[in-house]
Amino acid sequence: MKRLAGLSALAVIISSTSGCSWLWGPEGYFRDRGTDYLDARQTAAMQIPPGTDVKRIDPLLPIPSNVADSTETPEKFEVPRPQAIQVDDAPNDFSLQKSGDSRWLVAHRTPAEVWPVAREYFVNSGYRVVDERPQTGEFSTEWQAAKDLAPSMARRVGSLLSKEDNQARVHVRIEPGVVRGTSEVFIVTVERPADSTNDVAFPARVGNAGLEASLLDGMLADLSSSSEHGSVSLLAARDYDAPNRVTLARDGNGNQVLHLSTDFDRAWSSVGRALETANLRIDDINRSAGIYYVNLAEGASKDGDKPGFFGRLFGSEPSKEELEARAERYQVRLTSSASGDVEVSVEKDANTVAPEDVVRRVLSLIQENLG
Repeated sequence: MKRLAGLSALAVIISSTSGCSWLWGPEGYFRDRGTDYLDARQTAAMQIPPGTDVKRIDPLLPIPSNVADSTETPEKFEVPRPQAIQVDDAPNDFSLQKSGDSRWLVAHRTPAEVWPVAREYFVNSGYRVVDERPQTGEFSTEWQAAKDLAPSMARRVGSLLSKEDNQARVHVRIEPGVVRGTSEVFIVTVERPADSTNDVAFPARVGNAGLEASLLDGMLADLSSSSEHGSVSLLAARDYDAPNRVTLARDGNGNQVLHLSTDFDRAWSSVGRALETANLRIDDINRSAGIYYVNLAEGASKDGDKPGFFGRLFGSEPSKEELEARAERYQVRLTSSASGDVEVSVEKDANTVAPEDVVRRVLSLIQENLG
């Protein structure tokens, strides 16, 4: 009945408006007024009574004389479209961030775009890359003394080492940023005496803080001065190695979980993006509890999803009762482990684990869309 009423209303509207010149004709209410200004004429200035103290007001939109006096008025005139505003955001494309002794570079580029230019920066500076893994966004250089580097880099490195003739290695890691479409570049260094042949492992976070800060400053200047970098690494564009960074496992109770080798902030952002990319509806979030509330019965909510006039008229919008009846609500929970990594689980509620097939489906979708 609702659809029939909508069709009847549409038929009445069409029959009442078709052929009505008072609506659409040259003198109709909805006529084209785009050239009305061509018929405007300039009139005499307003007369002010004598003795009145007034301040002259110039017309805000004076009518050009050549338009007002023109005798060749076109029947149709199309106003030219305005030129697009050119926005130059290059100065904000790269920035340095700092937290305690840790520093890193943030680039508004994907890891695939940052990888080749970061590698090129170190190669051009005289470093020899010996271990590179584009799939995980990492590369390392071999042991080198400052004198083995390019002159400008040699002066910078030599003054920042514990001893000028010491040898040093550099490890660079490029990760997807917390904000989608960005990258974060981390540099860690390690050094050893010139006469030593022992291999020294890279520290977990910070080695020579001064040297690492200097290398990041140099990379920032190099990236910012380059107006365009056209090369993209196809290897770095692939998903990061799932076995090393994302793995499906079982928790202590035998429930399936997704194990992320990263900190909570990055995991929270990555899982949220993965849910959106997988077209899963997020009804609500609780950042402090680490929970995404999802509805598997609906697709991801997007701006402009609401039906238009005709959609509402013909009853295509489901009612709240219909939406509630078909809802499949679950909780995607992120939990930090003792090792500092993050485990992702799927639950029906705070006290009930979701069915095994639902857990496997949701975790697989998250794993496929991470990166």
